[in-house]
Amino acid sequence: MVDALRGDRTRRPRNDTTVSAGLRATLDDGLYDLIGATQLTTPVVVRPSSLHLRPKTSEFSTSSHGRLRGVLISQILRLMSVGVVIDHAFDDAVLAWRSEVDTSELLEQLDRLDDDERARLATDLGAHRVALARALGTIPAGWLPRSGVRASQRLAGGSVVLRDVVDLMIGSTTSDTASVALFDVTTSPLGEAAERTMRFHALVQTLRTSTMPLRTCTFSTATGELWMRDVDYELLSRSVDDVLEAVASLWPPT
Repeated sequence: MVDALRGDRTRRPRNDTTVSAGLRATLDDGLYDLIGATQLTTPVVVRPSSLHLRPKTSEFSTSSHGRLRGVLISQILRLMSVGVVIDHAFDDAVLAWRSEVDTSELLEQLDRLDDDERARLATDLGAHRVALARALGTIPAGWLPRSGVRASQRLAGGSVVLRDVVDLMIGSTTSDTASVALFDVTTSPLGEAAERTMRFHALVQTLRTSTMPLRTCTFSTATGELWMRDVDYELLSRSVDDVLEAVASLWPPT
């Protein structure tokens, strides 16, 4: 997967630093049509989950067990990206999680699990960890791996805020050619939600750095599927539409 993320260096496009301003202007125009010029006291916050949570979303992806497994596999990726040898997947992932989060509703749910529930979650996580380890490969330090990369972008004068977390980012925005690759890992099968999340990662990264990333991808430890998309203007424009659709569903607040 790592080799696929970086691709052939000789075929990378030059860094595009012009598209960001146009995307931001399109977003601001669309948001003005939706919420007007009023400055909101409490901003509308759009996250990846805002783009794909629908009434028919399956329990597989939104159950406490599934959410906990997803957070813990992200911690496994975080450790693997810097070469940490993982002896006990569940214990190591929980320790890594606690090291960056003091408290959260999901962490409290983990603490409330009984011994049987923790054992089932640990066994499940171990299988997903094996799938990730087999597929990922070694990440050279020279590729500048960064895990759990958080980003926030204010739009419409702060009335709308885009918030994002990318599980793994490699490459630099300062090279002459596009080299940044965005990687997400999920313990659920891939579907429309993954596509929207991949686009959102690329859009927020473009707005944040004014530089278009090379590609965005998602790997499912449940199925072994890897979806990878080269980032271009069409993909980013579709994400703009996704964001405006999400804001329309969130505004006005109920």
